Amino acid sequence: MRRESSTVVALVGEVTSGLLAGLGRSGNVSVGPAPAAGPAGPEPGPVPSPGSGSVRPGSGPVRPGWEPGAQAMREAARRHAPYVVVPADPLAGVAAAWRSMWDVAEGPGAAAQFEDQAAQALAAWHGKQFELPDYYLVVAPVQPGGTGADLYLGPLRAARARRVAVAAVGSEPGQTGRVLDALRGLEHGPWWPPLDELIDTARHFYAGGLAETQPPAA
Repeated sequence: MRRESSTVVALVGEVTSGLLAGLGRSGNVSVGPAPAAGPAGPEPGPVPSPGSGSVRPGSGPVRPGWEPGAQAMREAARRHAPYVVVPADPLAGVAAAWRSMWDVAEGPGAAAQFEDQAAQALAAWHGKQFELPDYYLVVAPVQPGGTGADLYLGPLRAARARRVAVAAVGSEPGQTGRVLDALRGLEHGPWWPPLDELIDTARHFYAGGLAETQPPAA
């Protein structure tokens, strides 16, 4: 469990540079670094195990899916503010692969890709390469179909409802205010269970019916 005085919030979803700039102007918020550009990233696929040294043609060594978010979290932990918002997540690769499992166009290999990403993240977590943030805040557009398959609003929120919040935003001005309202509304609750349990929850969670960003009924 984290014991720093700041509340570290991983900001995921529809995160724009304008939103981050607006949050950075708040006196209570420090905006952490985004993942460094490079051949890593959250896209699911056959990513090699940490330390394997495998490369993609012309791209250099492939960084594990958890590593950019873990590095951003470590840098954020050195900041001092009531809220440290980080537009990165060590589980980004797991989240992307889990979403792909529910896309029929991805084919049967998507489940294996999820297990690959999950195994890499678990190995890094057991090796104390990262800890989960205090909270996840999902920035999502208001839309009739909801969010679709979403690791954060699905399995993670099912495991710890008070550790995952959502800010439903539109395209008009005011996004920053809605995200700040969501930060102020974060509730205390039990800490995360072990990552092994969260991954197992994701394996058995049905993604249908997620409608966190559907507009309220008239």
